[in-house]
Amino acid sequence: GAFERVLDVFHPVVLAGGYLPIPALVPLTMSFFGTGETKKVVFLMVAFLVYLVPQVVNAVDKVASIYLQTAYTLGATTWQAFTKVLVSISWEDFYRAMRGAFGVGWSYILLVEMVVIEGGLGEVVLLGERRGPRANIYIALAAIVLIAFGTDKLWAWGERRLFPYRSRS
Repeated sequence: GAFERVLDVFHPVVLAGGYLPIPALVPLTMSFFGTGETKKVVFLMVAFLVYLVPQVVNAVDKVASIYLQTAYTLGATTWQAFTKVLVSISWEDFYRAMRGAFGVGWSYILLVEMVVIEGGLGEVVLLGERRGPRANIYIALAAIVLIAFGTDKLWAWGERRLFPYRSRS
C-alpha cells in the first residue's frame, strides 16, 4: 500500500478478489490438486489470500505518510522504513484482519469438507442431512460454533496481550 510498484502488482489481485466467489475455487483446486488433504490446504490458502490481501493493503495504506517521511529524514533505509514504520504501525490492523479471516475460515473449512467427504464435521453434517438423524447436524454445528468461539477468545486474549493500550481507551 505504501510502495507504488508493490501496490501495482497486488492491485489486480485486490480488484479480482473482491468479486471472486470463494466457492468457485473448490472445483478449480480439485482439478489441480485432486481430492485429498492437499486440495483442502491449497483451497484454504487461496481463500485466505483473497480475503487478506485487500485487508493488508488497506492497513498499510492507512499509515500516514508523515511517519515514512520522518523515517527517511532520520536516515532510514527502505527496509528499515518497511519493518520499523509500516509493519509496526500496521501490525494491529494485520492482527484484526487475521482474526476476521480465521472467523470466516470456519465456513470455508466446512464448505471444502462437504465437497470432499473424507471424514470430519462436513461429513457428519452431510450424512445427517441425507440419512439422519438430524440431531447429528445440530451437534456438528454446535461443535463448530464452540470451537470457533473458543479460538476467537484466544485471538481476543492475544489482542489484549499484544495491544494493551486498546483496552484502556
